[in-house]
Amino acid sequence: MIPSQDLDQREALLREARMLREQRQVAEALLLLDRLRAEHPRFGRLHQERAQCLIALGDGSAAIAALREAVALNPALPACWDMLEQLHRLRGELADADTAAQRLAGLKQLPQAIVVAQSLLADGDLEPAEEVLKDHLRAAGESVGALRLLARIRLERGALEDAEAVLAAILDQAPDYHEARFDYAMVLLQGQKHRLARREAERLLIDAPDSRAFLKLYGVACLGLGDFEPVIDLYARLLAAPCESADEIADLRLWRANALKAMGRGAAAVADYRAALSARPDYGVAWFSLANLKTYRFTDDDIVRMRAAEAAPALADMDRVYLRFALGKALEDHGDYAESWGFYAGGNALRRASSRYRPDVAERCAERLKEVLTAELFARRVGWGADDPAPIFVLGLPRSGSTLIEQILASHSQIEGTHELTEIGRYAGELCGRDPDCGLPADPAALLDLTAAQARALGERFLDETRAYRRLGRPFFLDKMPNNFWHIGLIHLILPKATIIDVRREPMACCFSNFKQLFGTTNQEFTYGLDDIAGYYRIYLDLMRHWDSVLPGRVLRVHYEDVVDDLEGATRRMLAHGGLDFEPQCLRFHETRRGIRTPSSEQVRQPIGREGLEQWKRYAPWLEPLRAALGDPRTETV
Repeated sequence: MIPSQDLDQREALLREARMLREQRQVAEALLLLDRLRAEHPRFGRLHQERAQCLIALGDGSAAIAALREAVALNPALPACWDMLEQLHRLRGELADADTAAQRLAGLKQLPQAIVVAQSLLADGDLEPAEEVLKDHLRAAGESVGALRLLARIRLERGALEDAEAVLAAILDQAPDYHEARFDYAMVLLQGQKHRLARREAERLLIDAPDSRAFLKLYGVACLGLGDFEPVIDLYARLLAAPCESADEIADLRLWRANALKAMGRGAAAVADYRAALSARPDYGVAWFSLANLKTYRFTDDDIVRMRAAEAAPALADMDRVYLRFALGKALEDHGDYAESWGFYAGGNALRRASSRYRPDVAERCAERLKEVLTAELFARRVGWGADDPAPIFVLGLPRSGSTLIEQILASHSQIEGTHELTEIGRYAGELCGRDPDCGLPADPAALLDLTAAQARALGERFLDETRAYRRLGRPFFLDKMPNNFWHIGLIHLILPKATIIDVRREPMACCFSNFKQLFGTTNQEFTYGLDDIAGYYRIYLDLMRHWDSVLPGRVLRVHYEDVVDDLEGATRRMLAHGGLDFEPQCLRFHETRRGIRTPSSEQVRQPIGREGLEQWKRYAPWLEPLRAALGDPRTETV
């Protein structure tokens, strides 16, 4: 969502350009619009104004190009379609003129308020778009089309639950409204409700079994559930049919490669990542995905190609970020640590520029959790929650070794591995609200209102909602969401017999590993700066000390270095904490075949090694600020 002050400035500059054009100062107007385009390249009405300036200069070809760019970004611009029709007819391009006329006629059939709201939404003017639409709904009454548009606006404004509720209400009225059902499934996916989203996709596919959009939707839902095998063939089926563009081919190859990687089929994954790059050579995420295998080694030619792509001025910011992290890894493997550091730092700097992470919010949340969730509170709530011992929570900071612990435990005959489940964080958001910047509980005191009946119901809901991830019928299952260290108090209240394991790694190694890892979720935005990483690490230590104090013995602490030094001893200790007997196959964890989605997926399919313990020391000259910011937390890691 574009900040309101940026929208105000954007509109002011557009008005100034329009005024200059009307005063016949067209060259000055175009210069102003070029400046505005550099800051807001996806602003449809800007390109409409550029077209009008170009028409005034008599440059019909350039005007048509500008109009096409405008309607590609914002199809709800009647004036653009009108100008396109006229220009094409003047040039004798009748087919193009007829297409523009049809699009204009379609817009004219809609209420004007709907067209205006659609246009404002396309240009990111979300608040005025919602106001226009709400006025229309009050005046004309509700219609499912207008409500669908309202849901889209609410979604863009970050009101995910509101959008979901509006779309559910639409489908109650119009169950055959496929476009709304598709939107509903997409909202469910954004809310991490993969099982429900897949159900909606399956319903859509009943009526349109060959719809590429519906098949892709189904595939994404399957990936969210950790059901990788079906989508490997599904994406192959989509690739076998004609694709719309090279970009679609690149996307399908990437998605298929990700599924292959998760299933341990590394060579096939590399082939598909390479095929994605053949379709789109500057596809940053495909280069990064090769780097993210951790075991892949780039050639000199790869590095030349990545450097050229990263240096291209017109490259999208996110592609540049991906390429910088990929180059960081490639140059690290080639032993050029100085330049590798430069790319890691550059990628993080670009991400940090748009990050919403605020360390003060995280610190305040930790303090409020400590104030609210006391030993006395837990003592008064003994016996609450669902008493099923099935869940095993593996948590801590990212890049602490939790995927290794998960793989060891998932090799046990009684334990099923799933992946990083989002249910606990979602429940915390429902109960406490979410801070809009960090996604952390906004009001931890709301947990005081939880009743015994609600705690039990929430625990049973967790067990029910996570069944979709369990396919082997084993009595225990893993939830390896690192961020659950924030929610240990909630976990204890709703699942008092669950096993909780905190995985901890040497501070410098853990923090540097976070800095050089590009994460795919907003939950890890603290990793974009060394000060933020160090501060977050200390918050984590402080909060874990609190849980140890108010719930003594509840959490088992496992140090990654101890696992490397004594795999069997650490494994026996973890299994005993969960009440399970030792099984030798846990020591052969690298032989276990299962889907793994995290960046360490390829590493944990190899025997345990010591390579990762001191990699950070290669970058010691650039990590002094991190060491200074951490202080000396080593004495606090027990």
